[in-house]
Amino acid sequence: MKVVFMGTPEFSVPVLEALHQRHEIVAVYCQPPRPAGRGRADRPSPVQARAEALGLPVRHPVSLRNPEAVAEFAALGADVAVVVAYGLILPQSVLDAPRLGCLNIHASLLPRWRGAAPIHRAIMAGDRETGVCIMQMEAGLDTGPVLLREAVEIGPEETTADLHDRLSALGARLILQALDRLPLPAVPQPEAGVTYASKIDKAEARVDWTRPAVEVDRLIRGLSPFPGAWVEVKGERVKLLRSRLATGQGAPGQVLGGFTIACGTGAVEIVEAQREGKRPMPASEVLRGLALPAVL
Repeated sequence: MKVVFMGTPEFSVPVLEALHQRHEIVAVYCQPPRPAGRGRADRPSPVQARAEALGLPVRHPVSLRNPEAVAEFAALGADVAVVVAYGLILPQSVLDAPRLGCLNIHASLLPRWRGAAPIHRAIMAGDRETGVCIMQMEAGLDTGPVLLREAVEIGPEETTADLHDRLSALGARLILQALDRLPLPAVPQPEAGVTYASKIDKAEARVDWTRPAVEVDRLIRGLSPFPGAWVEVKGERVKLLRSRLATGQGAPGQVLGGFTIACGTGAVEIVEAQREGKRPMPASEVLRGLALPAVL
């Protein structure tokens, strides 16, 4: 098929690579380069970098709502557009342009966790499973009918980074199946069970040790690696990247030994952390250079 691919972050790259092996990608759409690094030079997105390495034509319009952008998109004559974490709202004129419409790869079991941060929110909410849906796009936010879906269990110590990689690979596999089997029955999403995965706010990231240990553990794993749950230790912000539930009781924030911290109920053991300006390290290595106070 002639495919337009639309995606931006690292999550989208395995899908691009899988499609490139099986179909003709007539254009890749992604977000424009953004300032990054110490020099704040413009840096292309992961999708742009990979597309250019594959020799694919790349476009990064600021908007798809003007007539010129819509006309350029329609002129590609695509059979289908595949959209995964693109970052722009597609107007109806773009949704209607490909012969078979636009298919979205969404990292949740719709209608649960529509929106921007479904992987983070699933872990933070303590969901036991999540998955990937291939959805026929319509104008609403992740409201379209579902063509294919597959569920996966969320491991008890799994982080957003871990789940991100598994769901990205699953999305790549499912979209190839969907394209091979089109047209597929489009199953409307049920009205019951709708939840929204709002964008992660950095204000959520500071650990509140008065919360139950299960909630603190989910927060740490759900925000790892970005933006990273954090705690202040002697004026330094330390990111907490991996954790697990632990035995023990104490006042909230009390250090029970090693990097095990008492919570409102129960305790959490920090498995991996990152000091300012340093790489992520096992907790045992962090503690060699950072003495924890009695209470965080």
